[in-house]
Amino acid sequence: MSPLLKRIHSDERLPGRADVVVIGGGIIGATAALFLAERGLSVALVEKGHVGCEQSSRNWGWCRQQNRDERELPLSGVALRLWGEFESKIGADVGFRRCGLLYATDNPHQLAEWEAWRHTARQFNVNTKMLSAAEAAAAIPANGRRWLGGVHSIDDGKGEPAIAAPTIAEGARKFGASVHQECAARGLDLANGAVAGVITEKGTIRTQAVLCAGGAWTSMFCRQHGVLFPQASVRQTAVRTRPTANVGEAIYTPDFALTRRLDGSYTLAISGRAMLDITPQGIRYARWFMPMFMKRLKAVQFGIGKSFLQGPEAFGSLNRGKSSAFERLRVLDPPPSRRTIAAILKRVTEQFPALAGVELADSWGAYVDFTPDAVPVISPADGVSGLYLAAGCSGHGFGLGPAIGLLAADLVANDTPCVDPTPFRLSRLLDGSKVKVGAI
Repeated sequence: MSPLLKRIHSDERLPGRADVVVIGGGIIGATAALFLAERGLSVALVEKGHVGCEQSSRNWGWCRQQNRDERELPLSGVALRLWGEFESKIGADVGFRRCGLLYATDNPHQLAEWEAWRHTARQFNVNTKMLSAAEAAAAIPANGRRWLGGVHSIDDGKGEPAIAAPTIAEGARKFGASVHQECAARGLDLANGAVAGVITEKGTIRTQAVLCAGGAWTSMFCRQHGVLFPQASVRQTAVRTRPTANVGEAIYTPDFALTRRLDGSYTLAISGRAMLDITPQGIRYARWFMPMFMKRLKAVQFGIGKSFLQGPEAFGSLNRGKSSAFERLRVLDPPPSRRTIAAILKRVTEQFPALAGVELADSWGAYVDFTPDAVPVISPADGVSGLYLAAGCSGHGFGLGPAIGLLAADLVANDTPCVDPTPFRLSRLLDGSKVKVGAI
């Protein structure tokens, strides 16, 4: 079942020409379209399904600096500022609330990692506070658990995945961008190794600049043009309750994560639990990704399913003259794990008796796309002039999305970048550079 998501209308006419075509209507594509259109560029945003339909509506909604990898911290600071500015910029609420995030643990190793991260936090002026055992118990009074300590990330917050990407896409339209849903980009029209247009199922848009923000589909799209982008995905499960008792705004424990939505419901999930589907693309990149998966995911299961034959990691046809893999699977909507749903509900209701008997409104599966070092790629694509990538967000895409979109827009427009783009260059994954796996 897909999660709740705001639906917006599409522009009827596909432009014959645009300064920039953005492929992918998730949080990154929508924000990039907004920031490009704001500069007076003509922008067409094309999405094979509907805006926000994949990972941008299937996440926790956390917008944080806490526990970020050092390479991502400049982006996270920009992202938090942008989240707070959207409402005044576009005249609509994207659901962002600076509520602070609470973490608690009874794992001494995890607590030590959080304490060690404070050195990084100080370098970037992150407003974070370690909690004693008593403070953690007072902040997160979980039944039957004795916390060793915790963290309060005071300035962090949460967005609303059900409305954020569609609302921002509508904001981009206010600045002149056009939005085209159920309009898959089949491939690029190239001339002498440079972008000359985007071939969509509804016609070709002439352009010399393309930003591919296709989430888990990005590697497949690039491969047909000889651009290597090491990318892998894991399948995760989350649920949303019906409106219920308030036990906190945004909480992490070793057993689950809990985020209160604007309507009083909760998004619930288990951090680190995932299914790694065996796929043709996964086999191709397996040796690149094993160190990262082993570090990042605490409970990885392996399996073979439909994703071997369909979806972003399959061998799917990429014929640009007829229906492509992107059209055959409009929305990447994997089934949730029933076992994980049961585990989530058991853990949450045991530790928060006030939620006993809570009703589920939705449950869903999602594919989270990763790079080998768990740091996004925001970069020109080597070998194809005019093609830029913004993908591989490794579970951080929603919170970082506005800053990723802004940096991508800076690169496409050849403007001064909002942060140093060097850590996010695609070439780092291909030139033999030492891979340092990012923090969670």
